[in-house]
Amino acid sequence: MGSKIKHHGTCLCGAVRVTAETKGNTIGACHCSMCRTWGGGPLFAAECGSEVDFEGAEHISTFSSSEWAERGFCQKCGTHLFYRLKQEAHYAIPVGLFDEDDQWKFSEQIFIDQKPAFYSFTQSTRDLTGEEVFALYSGK
Repeated sequence: MGSKIKHHGTCLCGAVRVTAETKGNTIGACHCSMCRTWGGGPLFAAECGSEVDFEGAEHISTFSSSEWAERGFCQKCGTHLFYRLKQEAHYAIPVGLFDEDDQWKFSEQIFIDQKPAFYSFTQSTRDLTGEEVFALYSGK
């Protein structure tokens, strides 16, 4: 795990600003069917733990997408703001929200078993199936 880095960003309309401490400069892609439905493709996100602060939180709506997670978005412009594990306060922030965009390293793909055949990435990454992801987060 790399050093923690503080990043800043905003939604499309500027109503919500985010400051997040990421766990380094790596990002991952989630290919699960919910992420693909939510954004039209894989979710590219930086892992942030609980060190996330939102200005304009009154403009954030959440959707409970499963028993264990919720997704947040700006009520005004619809920008996707986060995927959050409910129990652990673990945030995954879409990397496109952050102001800086050329320092990231694509390092992991999850739910690789749900990735459709019509796209692929050339980078060599750590690839986890859905079963492996659940095992990792459940400690089994």
